[in-house]
Amino acid sequence: MSILNETASLANGVQIPKLGLGTWFIDDAVAADAVRAAIEIGYRNIDTAQAYGNERGVGEGVRTSGVPRDELFVSTKLAAEIKDHDGAVTAIEGSLDTLGLGHIDLMLIHAPQPWADFRGGDYADGNLQAWKALEVAHAAGRIRAIGVSNFLQADLENILTRGTVVPHVNQILVHPGNTPTELIQYCRSRDILVEAYSPIAHGEILRNPAVAAIAERYGVSVPQLCIRYTIQLGTVSLPKTANPDHMRSNAQIDFTISDEDMSALRDLDARDYGKLAAFPVYSGK
Repeated sequence: MSILNETASLANGVQIPKLGLGTWFIDDAVAADAVRAAIEIGYRNIDTAQAYGNERGVGEGVRTSGVPRDELFVSTKLAAEIKDHDGAVTAIEGSLDTLGLGHIDLMLIHAPQPWADFRGGDYADGNLQAWKALEVAHAAGRIRAIGVSNFLQADLENILTRGTVVPHVNQILVHPGNTPTELIQYCRSRDILVEAYSPIAHGEILRNPAVAAIAERYGVSVPQLCIRYTIQLGTVSLPKTANPDHMRSNAQIDFTISDEDMSALRDLDARDYGKLAAFPVYSGK
């Protein structure tokens, strides 16, 4: 069976496709075309965010894809800067209106701190307020599942101990060379599904000779190896591309990485993101 047909189950029983299309850095003007192309290829999981500035285009692509809405899984994210209840309510309504899809399948708090203070101050109360707004929208059926992104264990514990709904998802940076094993295990122990964004390290992993050597042994590309790696870790993988050829290639991962190679990729430390380190998610601060 193609990976595009495989799903994972969230704690509330909602099914999420194991391979999705990430849309970070895809301009709103071309997002609809990219989404339509992905859906035509067979993708059923589309990930966007308020911060990406392309919710309108993503929504258009979904609506005009020719595939019934209930066969597609669409995620978006509450802007990281929103740390109050009323602001979150307004932003949730904004995403629902901008996407124009009737409902959102998954909505996440994009980060536990605003980007300008990533991994900085204490925003526990603000995160809880935003979470409560998501809980209300979830209870009303406007969002089928709710979760977080870039949350560390302490950030998750704040929600677990003070919220009502356990986050269904934590979307974090995972790729060979950056595998937060303890955090993944912690999420699994709380029945929180991990989504891996940037499984190809935003392209930087293509320069890594150790990863290239492993890919060559399997007769696959480095992106295919990296995506397969995140799938075998038990995460949902979200490679980003607007190129239909890359979309097809990214889904051609019908092979199994050996335990030995999984260990080698898991133990690899490769977090030199070059100019991308300017982004908080790659610099860690």
